[in-house]
Amino acid sequence: MAQPYDSLELRALDRMGAQGVLAQFSVPLFDQHHQSWAWRALPPKSPSEPEGVCVRLHSFVLSSARSPWLLLAPLLSPGVPQAPSPPCCLCPEAVHRFQWVRSLVPEFGVCSAHVKVLSAPAEFFELMKGQIKTARRRVVMASLYLGTGPLEQELVDCLESALEKSLRASLPSDLRVSILLDFTRGSRGRKNSRTMLLPLLRRFPEQVRVSLFHTPNLRGLLRLLLPERFNETIGLQHIKVYLFDNSVLLSGANLSDSYFTNRQDRYVFLQDCPEIADFFTELVDAVGDVSLQLQGDDTVHVVEGMVHPYKGDRAAYCEAANKRVMDVIHSARTRQQLLHAQTFHGDSLLTQGDAAAAGDRRPAPDTWIYPLIQMKPFKIQIDEVVTETLLTEAERGARVCLTTGYFNLTQAYMDLVLGTRPEYHILLASPEVNGFFGAKGVAGAIPAAYVHIERQFFHQVHSLGQQERVRLQEYWRPGWTFHAKGLWLYLAGSSLPCLTLIGSPNFGYRSVHRDLEAQIAIVTESPTLQQQLHQEQEQLYLSSGVVSAATFEQPSRQVKLWVKMVTPLIKNFF
Repeated sequence: MAQPYDSLELRALDRMGAQGVLAQFSVPLFDQHHQSWAWRALPPKSPSEPEGVCVRLHSFVLSSARSPWLLLAPLLSPGVPQAPSPPCCLCPEAVHRFQWVRSLVPEFGVCSAHVKVLSAPAEFFELMKGQIKTARRRVVMASLYLGTGPLEQELVDCLESALEKSLRASLPSDLRVSILLDFTRGSRGRKNSRTMLLPLLRRFPEQVRVSLFHTPNLRGLLRLLLPERFNETIGLQHIKVYLFDNSVLLSGANLSDSYFTNRQDRYVFLQDCPEIADFFTELVDAVGDVSLQLQGDDTVHVVEGMVHPYKGDRAAYCEAANKRVMDVIHSARTRQQLLHAQTFHGDSLLTQGDAAAAGDRRPAPDTWIYPLIQMKPFKIQIDEVVTETLLTEAERGARVCLTTGYFNLTQAYMDLVLGTRPEYHILLASPEVNGFFGAKGVAGAIPAAYVHIERQFFHQVHSLGQQERVRLQEYWRPGWTFHAKGLWLYLAGSSLPCLTLIGSPNFGYRSVHRDLEAQIAIVTESPTLQQQLHQEQEQLYLSSGVVSAATFEQPSRQVKLWVKMVTPLIKNFF
């Protein structure tokens, strides 16, 4: 007899234009009296709920502590009645099925010709250098850290040359450089990210800002006792955004030599997208304002009037940080709604040719960008909500290609993979291409811990009979490491993806609960861009092999007993 459950409600409600009609969805609920599953329409939105999509997991989050029948219920139940895709709240016509995301974040409509998918670390490095050299107004770089080798110095030299050029310009230049890094990672060792950037700060104090985020959860006795490297497990600034004037480069790659040479990641370049560039500039400024400011003498100060991240009151600091970041999101969302109305309404949408001739009206976009922010220390969980909703709503016959360099899914994500309808092709790092492979000390055992987690998940897939629907693949490439992360969504019946997530999150506990993360959802109707994304996905998966039971019999997959015992205790820290 199945165990009774608390209520599970997934509410996806959208306003239907001027009519204010609510699209209602049905969800599987367990009937405690009849001990069976049934589909039930959700009640209308209450006046107290926010406008647009509201995703609510009420007191129960698909936990493995519950009966495994819950995971199979969506597969055994009839299909969800398909509500029509809600139209744009400003347009009479519907655009795409993922517009519910704009209830949470700003929506940026762009032409797909402005989106370029990169494939190689060297391409990533050369593009950054070229963009820095031609920047006239702003360079904004957010990363975990800046390395200390010759390639990183080359990047710093490019920044110095651009700043020098701005000073020599016949007209006064307003070039500004803003760099956001993590405090603990950026301060590791005698030669570190801080020492690499001090010459720029000293020479161009009015044009360069270096902010070092310090997690509010590392404080007091814990901060005093934890040594270098170990203190980085508590929480980090993990956002990777590289911005040059009005162009933005989103990636999961850090500013370090291996990421420029032989560490595989993902990269997308949004060229000449001023509204997106403004948003990420404001986001980095917001996080920078709640971070420590590096000074020319290698000391750090807080911004005047800001609560200190580890000396001040934690609740007050987190509340101030939440307000600063959410103000950026809300103001950008309002701006985009107004821009949308001014650009596309009053007249009918222009064709590409008409727009070029008119000069004052943009063509209808075929691609939409949604920034997804996750900062759980500040109670900001937008990326988590959107990712869980995407996985929940994917229909039977759809395919999700999900990749992470560190396979350590949260329980919620794991249960959604096991309990929803689409096929999953999950690409992860083999031990040999894990970034910790061959590391000294305790860190050297981390690849084995990931193998242990992978094996447990593999057995769970097979015990639930899901091996035809959920497939694991391991990336392996001689002389390379693997750091790519994100997902591609292929709708049922389609051979090309219509949506991808790309940025810094790894889908693990750290990404959801500890670190500051940002990625973008790209939704596109452009066959050309869809083909680019498909080729990116295929290229990564080509360097992989399917995981089978025989995989774990290999000598390199043998996990020591102490690693198996310790992994459950430490898996939330790496």
